[in-house]
Amino acid sequence: MTIYIGNLSFQATEEDLREVFSEYGEVARISLPTDRETGRKRGFAFVEMKDEASEDAAIAELDGAEWLGRELKVNKAKPRDDRSGGGKSYTSSSL
Repeated sequence: MTIYIGNLSFQATEEDLREVFSEYGEVARISLPTDRETGRKRGFAFVEMKDEASEDAAIAELDGAEWLGRELKVNKAKPRDDRSGGGKSYTSSSL
């Protein structure tokens, strides 16, 4: 299970996130995505913890909390949609 952190300050670092989330349990992995073109942080992150109880505790405590001047949105990450398709297909019944 992975935690999604939205509305994240652009100044937040992996070390900052590890420090905050380690208060709730052992952090297994942190992903802090950056824009491919500019290299700037995108304002969200993903944190994976060693056990679900730790993730639940972190979500309960941090969702809506103010951190680095922003109100965090913290919840369970949703599975990523398959975005490999080339768009929608349309068919015409009669012309």
